[in-house]
Amino acid sequence: MPGSIQQDGTAPDSFISADDGRRYWAGIDADVNGMLGGFPSVSRVDLRGSRSFLAKLGLGRVRGEKSVRRALEGGAGIGRITQGLLVEIAEVVDIVEPIAKFTSALEGQEGVGRIYNVGLEEWRPSDESSPVEYDLIWNQWCLGHLTDRQLEEYLRRCADVLSEDEDGKTRGVIVVKENMSTMGQDLFDEEDSSVTRMDESFRKIFDEAGLRIVKTELQHGFPSELYPVRMYALKPKDS
Repeated sequence: MPGSIQQDGTAPDSFISADDGRRYWAGIDADVNGMLGGFPSVSRVDLRGSRSFLAKLGLGRVRGEKSVRRALEGGAGIGRITQGLLVEIAEVVDIVEPIAKFTSALEGQEGVGRIYNVGLEEWRPSDESSPVEYDLIWNQWCLGHLTDRQLEEYLRRCADVLSEDEDGKTRGVIVVKENMSTMGQDLFDEEDSSVTRMDESFRKIFDEAGLRIVKTELQHGFPSELYPVRMYALKPKDS
């Protein structure tokens, strides 16, 4: 795990540079080892924990049928989660990932829909000529590359395209699965230009984005030398 550093007196997210982050990832191998920072063995445990979390939200397979019509994976990398989990439960999975070499192998794959090769801060989900709505928007190990303001704005855009039921109540859900700082403050990492946030920081951003937490739990089974990882399921406050 890359070493984190502290910046006294200045908000850690102010040091984030999208260009620096993309330069870092452009130099990473397009495989599971690269995506997981040299810990490829955690992938199976990670996917199992995510699958269990979604099942508790009622998202999975119902009598053999996929319960999610359309999903989105934000910051998808090579599509590890799309291929290892989301296509199992969703009819179509769209992808947002700025590094094109990571997504090239996903083009034309069964179950993979639109591929947006842009950063999350640049992504715009739809326009009037091509509307889209999602039952599930999955974000994992990518949100640290957004400043607090960018993250709030991104989550608002996600909320705007969540699916609704026949009564106009929000059916779709946003999932955030990220490392947690346990140092009493958010931590900036120079190596990949990202921030590891505290649970309190995430909750504040969710609140400011107009979202409420409908479920949250820690991922279990990871090596002790890694950061704790927490999952949040989010919906608009007014839903």
